Amino acid sequence: MKSRSLFDPKILLHIEGAAVLLVALILYFWQGGYWWLLLLLILAPDVSMLGYLAGNRVGAICYNIVHAYVLPLALALYGAIAGVPLILWLALIWFAHIGGDRALGYGLKYPTEFKDTHLQRV
Repeated sequence: MKSRSLFDPKILLHIEGAAVLLVALILYFWQGGYWWLLLLLILAPDVSMLGYLAGNRVGAICYNIVHAYVLPLALALYGAIAGVPLILWLALIWFAHIGGDRALGYGLKYPTEFKDTHLQRV
């Protein structure tokens, strides 16, 4: 088995995911977020996997839209500008979910099959 350096891109992406998870959780609680809301919604983005019922291509599109950082970033920006804590909390939970997925090696999906990701074959 090949030895991996800390600077290997795959390792860096896992570390980056863990950092996003940690920062999102710190900000969530710093902003007054509730434990029960976090526990209730932390896995909500995985509902996007239902897209796989329509096939690998549709499933990958649905999963990737929900598991990219763009939408939670827009939601966080809106929540911060509008001054609506709940919206900011939802975005931070979403960030935490994505970061946790990346830390565990679950990346964005290729349309070939669910197990083919940008980080590894799961």
